[in-house]
Amino acid sequence: MRLFIVDTLATIIFFTIIATFTELVIAGMAPGQVLITRAIMVVMMALTGRLYAAWRDWVFARMLPRRRIGRAVVDVVAFMAFQVPLYAATLALAGADPGKIITALGSATLFMLTLSRPFGLFLEWVRRLTHVVMPAQR
Repeated sequence: MRLFIVDTLATIIFFTIIATFTELVIAGMAPGQVLITRAIMVVMMALTGRLYAAWRDWVFARMLPRRRIGRAVVDVVAFMAFQVPLYAATLALAGADPGKIITALGSATLFMLTLSRPFGLFLEWVRRLTHVVMPAQR
């Protein structure tokens, strides 16, 4: 249960900070719009935060990267393999047509590539800080 709480909170904290900055500064959304968007996304992150962390642990356990560059590559692979289909499904459920889904995925890919390793490092840091043992270390 602690792993669920830690992974979920790490996901919510990391992506709320990044997305709030992006929505306010880059997209120019109004603060009220950002609050509504973040409130909706907290629910989504609560549902998927631990699922992604478990997926990431599984990928790392299978690929066993030894060097820093290998760990970075595995973080990117794990993140993209989980988040791209999830984002595509979310867009489809929201009613986006296939062309718009492809366009949105294309633009989101750059952010996903950029954020995958920093999030992996943040997740590991939060786990160490809270003394939560990762499944691969049991």
